[in-house]
Amino acid sequence: MGTITLIATAAMGVESIVADEVRNLGYDCIVENGKVTFEADELAVCRANLWLRTADRVKLKVGEFKATSFEDLFEKTKALNWADFIPANAEFPVIGKSVKSKLFSVSDCQAIVKKAVVESLKQHYRVSWFEETGPLYRIEVALHKDIATLTIDTSGVGLHKRGYRVGQGEAPLKETLAAALIQLTNWTPDRPFVDPFCGSGTIPIEAALIGQNIAPGFNRDFVSEQWDWIGKRKWEQARQEVEDLANYDQPLEIYGFDIDHRMVNIAKENALEAGLADLITFKQMQVKDFSLKQPYGVIVGNPPYGERLGEREEVEKMYEEMGKTFAKLDTWSIYILTSHKEFEKYYGKPATKRRKLFNGFIETQYYQYWGPRPPKKVDISKI
Repeated sequence: MGTITLIATAAMGVESIVADEVRNLGYDCIVENGKVTFEADELAVCRANLWLRTADRVKLKVGEFKATSFEDLFEKTKALNWADFIPANAEFPVIGKSVKSKLFSVSDCQAIVKKAVVESLKQHYRVSWFEETGPLYRIEVALHKDIATLTIDTSGVGLHKRGYRVGQGEAPLKETLAAALIQLTNWTPDRPFVDPFCGSGTIPIEAALIGQNIAPGFNRDFVSEQWDWIGKRKWEQARQEVEDLANYDQPLEIYGFDIDHRMVNIAKENALEAGLADLITFKQMQVKDFSLKQPYGVIVGNPPYGERLGEREEVEKMYEEMGKTFAKLDTWSIYILTSHKEFEKYYGKPATKRRKLFNGFIETQYYQYWGPRPPKKVDISKI
């Protein structure tokens, strides 16, 4: 097959973290709004899907061109080498989106791309009809400022679906965002990690996966596993790498607390499903009752935002209690995600740094309070 172009899509504000993950896999990349693009081989489809913790999807880029008329879109789509990727028996639906482009009717664009792909495949396979009963190749036409990008989705369901969530609360944090929150901290697996608002356990579970270097996709399937041009052998190779690089012997001290005992039980079930129940301690607790004697820990929390009418005062009081409780943790680093504009006022301390992130469609700030670096451990054997 040779070199292919892949796009790892990302939520706004998370692109640089996705890019770091792509580079850690050994691929150079280009970072743009909402996506990270890189060139690689077929094995990269498997490795990127298995390892990327903060990306939404991995898409195969088939082509990109300017299209200001339906004729442009049809002819340039038809000219692409679709048969390099799509077999004669494939199911290939087309989805689309259009932003700031002359071709603004998404349904028309989808129909034209579908027709163009059919014509291209007809010429190659010399058939007049496609049953579409084989593996799924979901095509997307994305128009932005009259540039059409044509991709095929390699992931299937979004990468945030890790396969461990058996239960959830009202507004669960996406696993991909939870992983991003952790990767934006200074936490290392030898330090205590606490989520005082753990809900269904997403942040502590993602921390355990990161702490033991367990690939987030180890427990799920991907649509491209059925694609012959990648092949089962490459998927087996990638999954063997996942197994080889996991550090199951890494001890971890991870805690998840929540005021709601039902959420604590759901979190325990999710951790059990992920195979991480022995690594995380879940407990019912209010934030004002929190206390740990260990130094140099890290707190990552996604507390209630007080967005609903009648909740705001209660939430602001809780922020005040949180600030007083955490003030005693002078060696700890604390990271809190909320949409509340006056969080620092109620918490009682300005953040070391803030970062804008989107929790779904809600604009939030990630308030970061950096503690001192832990002292370097001395290797006695070398003295």
